[in-house]
Amino acid sequence: MNISSIVVQTTPKFLEEVLRDIKACDVCDYHLHDAKGRIIITIEGESVDEELKKLRVIEAIPHVIAADMQMAYSEDELDRNIDVINHSDAVPAMLNDDTIEAKDIVYNGDLKQKIDLEAFAKQLDKGQ
Repeated sequence: MNISSIVVQTTPKFLEEVLRDIKACDVCDYHLHDAKGRIIITIEGESVDEELKKLRVIEAIPHVIAADMQMAYSEDELDRNIDVINHSDAVPAMLNDDTIEAKDIVYNGDLKQKIDLEAFAKQLDKGQ
């Protein structure tokens, strides 16, 4: 089970409307908010992919400026991913292949540069 806290931002003008929509949706639990339009919620899911889908629902609520994961806990996935890391080669095979030119190596390690986070989450779910 995964549990993540999300900070949702709206403007004070739309705070009550956004609060109503958040409390009415079935993808999160509301916890608290302030007068500046910051709202704290949590989401749960069986996988990172499920959590991302729920986050997309929150982001789609009218007048939500941002909805960002702040903290995440993943008991089962953490154990699986640590196992994958511990049993994988620290240096990808392509980096030890003298026939591959450096210019042909594509770096995919920066999560901010990943275009499809849902596909990346599915890859983690499969233990790859």
